Amino acid sequence: MPDQSINLYSDTQTRPSAAMRDAMAHAPVGDEQRGDDPTVNALCERVADLLGQDTAVFLPSGTMCNELAIRVHCQAGDEIIADRTSHIINSEGGGPAALSGVMISGVDGDGGVFTAEQARAAIRGPDRYSPRSRLISVEQTANLGGGSVWPIEALQAVRGVATDAGLALHMDGARLLNAVVASGVEAKRFGGLCDTVWIDLSKGLGCPVGGVLAMGRDLIDDVWRWKQRFGGAMRQAGILAAAGLYALDHNVERLAEDHEHAQRFAQGIAAIDGIDIDLAGVQTNIVYFSLADRDASAAEFCATLAQRGLVIGAMSPTRLRAVTHLDVSKADIDRAVELIAQSVAA
Repeated sequence: MPDQSINLYSDTQTRPSAAMRDAMAHAPVGDEQRGDDPTVNALCERVADLLGQDTAVFLPSGTMCNELAIRVHCQAGDEIIADRTSHIINSEGGGPAALSGVMISGVDGDGGVFTAEQARAAIRGPDRYSPRSRLISVEQTANLGGGSVWPIEALQAVRGVATDAGLALHMDGARLLNAVVASGVEAKRFGGLCDTVWIDLSKGLGCPVGGVLAMGRDLIDDVWRWKQRFGGAMRQAGILAAAGLYALDHNVERLAEDHEHAQRFAQGIAAIDGIDIDLAGVQTNIVYFSLADRDASAAEFCATLAQRGLVIGAMSPTRLRAVTHLDVSKADIDRAVELIAQSVAA
């Protein structure tokens, strides 16, 4: 395997830049659990304002953001409505069931985006024999949906359904800022429609760790109680929060470059005989594709690429994923296309 591989496995693979590390090293810190860390406080205030919410908490991971939101919105035996491809169903180790005792009703959306009508149809009636519908969860952008963006109009319609039915609305905003850059819609417009919403710092923003969950003031005490119980409370966490502040200052607008690289990559591999890809489905920084030979193994193809110096992910026996990020250049993208062409032809 080459010493310097091109890593398109995920946008979680980024390394903090020298400037980000410098910001972390010089961050003023205090006890985060006691509300005495000025850098954590500054990050939470900034993200709450960014997302149109009253307040926010800094957490070790985006998964904890989702699980805390679920825990404060739901009681054991309740049901969440979410797209069948959503992270809370597929990538959190059964956390909603294990930690909150809740069920999830999967909706078959289009690229991870479902309609208000689908949400309404999934809501249970007042029946003692059924779980209580309590929460609608949306994912922005929809990862397994191909990085697709929830249009603001679709989110507004789902918000209306939730309000009418007395349900809460949660947004898994792991790549919300990718959606903001791609759509031109302010984060506050997306986030302000939700009862809880968060952004991930360790994906496109390039931080080493962390997410920030924002909400109304009525939920903050319960969120903090469960943050403590789940082991999410920290001490001198300003060292980590400083990376988030740096990223919000320097790494948001440049997400457009990741989207351009994803388009370049997608168009490049679309010209390769043996690759199947839906170019229209590439909206942000995530590119899904498959091998035209349906008997070929995606995992084996990934292993071959890794030997040649390109790391991507096998998401199913036939489906592959490449994700662009700030550590990948245009030259890296062009080289990645070459390596895929070589591997398909081998």
